[in-house]
Amino acid sequence: MNNNASTVTISASEYETLKSRKAELEALVKYYEEQLRLAKHRQFGSSSEKGEVSEQLGLFDESENTADPKLPEPELEEITYKRKKRVGKREDDLSGLLVETVEYDLPESERICPDCGGALHTMGHDVRRELKIIPAQVKVVEHKRAVYSCRHCETHSDHVPIVKAPMPEPVIRGSLASPSAVAHIMTQKYVMCTPLYRQEQAWLREGVSLSRQTMANWVIRCSQDWLEPLYEKMKTQLLSHEVLHADETVCQVLREPGKKADTNSYMWHYRTSGEAKHQIILYEYQPTRSSAHPKRFLSGWKGYLHADGYKGYHGLPPGITVIGCWVHLRRKFDEALKATPADARPQSLASEAIKRLGYLFHLEDQWKVLDAEERQELRLKESKPLAEAFFAWIQSLHVLPKTPMGVAIHYALDQRRWLMNFYLDGRCESSNNRAISSSIEDPQDEYFAPVEPAFRRSLSHLHAIN
Repeated sequence: MNNNASTVTISASEYETLKSRKAELEALVKYYEEQLRLAKHRQFGSSSEKGEVSEQLGLFDESENTADPKLPEPELEEITYKRKKRVGKREDDLSGLLVETVEYDLPESERICPDCGGALHTMGHDVRRELKIIPAQVKVVEHKRAVYSCRHCETHSDHVPIVKAPMPEPVIRGSLASPSAVAHIMTQKYVMCTPLYRQEQAWLREGVSLSRQTMANWVIRCSQDWLEPLYEKMKTQLLSHEVLHADETVCQVLREPGKKADTNSYMWHYRTSGEAKHQIILYEYQPTRSSAHPKRFLSGWKGYLHADGYKGYHGLPPGITVIGCWVHLRRKFDEALKATPADARPQSLASEAIKRLGYLFHLEDQWKVLDAEERQELRLKESKPLAEAFFAWIQSLHVLPKTPMGVAIHYALDQRRWLMNFYLDGRCESSNNRAISSSIEDPQDEYFAPVEPAFRRSLSHLHAIN
């Protein structure tokens, strides 16, 4: 048998070089595999960090995919049983609505028994309920006040006093704007995300020609005259608290002077924490993500500020203690877990990290009903040692820095200082979820793009401007 294989002799140093190169290539392949799994999860998987879902229903074709025309209707007894189970929830859902009752009776001449001819009496009622929608009405309200003068003075005096009946001041002088009309326009735009050009079409269907420019003028003017003073009052109240949350959300502003339409702008977000009896949430538009903006907004304030890992918060003046977000930390390890092959996840380092962090969140959940002093005492006694042990554990691990797990470990050690500030006061919270949960959505209307920053700043607790 001919053997065409040839033998190549290499030195020990060349062998070690090839071996090292092979290890590097294997690590690179593993890295790309992790990134591919993570990218697929971000594109197709659930965004929740609580666990995997078994299936995903189509957004638009759920009915078509779920329906089965061949499936027989359930028996009457089954329908009755299900309806009875849902009565409590339905009654609760409808409890705040006005009830209009429509009664259906037989005429007196037809209340005769079909068998014996005797008189029928009412033994009960069959009742069904339905929701009735009454469309909004558009009408003109004419404010007409009486003007009085004195007949005697008109005849005998060179001065006639004029007395007018009291009348509410208009929202905007010389305008058709009313409080209800402006509130409706603002609600449609900032809560329901209906752009002004669509609202303009809706007004036309009601027989009213109200241009988007007029609506924009109304919103801007009312924001300056009515909302901005309220905003400043709310800001004063906000800064009277010692524990706050902050976050910033990317938004795009069209036709802003000096900026391209696809350039990121930011809506900065500040709010009270759980210790506040009355919650306050404020937004402030800024064209950049510069740390100068929170410095200016929080000028003169001292206290604990919950934030994510953005370095812009770490240079705030003395007296402001930044509290890191443990949920952001957990998210890094969750990404590392999702990048791990499914069969290796239960024994992975990422899984162990999530378990350790999960116990810290479990303790916080048990202590949330306690007052700040009791909570602080338990944190220092039970939770803080576990947190310190967690950082000591990840510091002892040997993980390649560019892997998802290595990135998570680097983030944890880099943020350790601010994460551990959580243990300084029992009023502090383990996450910045309050700020994240009240984040704004991207808007849909370009007609507020070129307005002045004062208007944007006055839109307290409203959606972002596009």
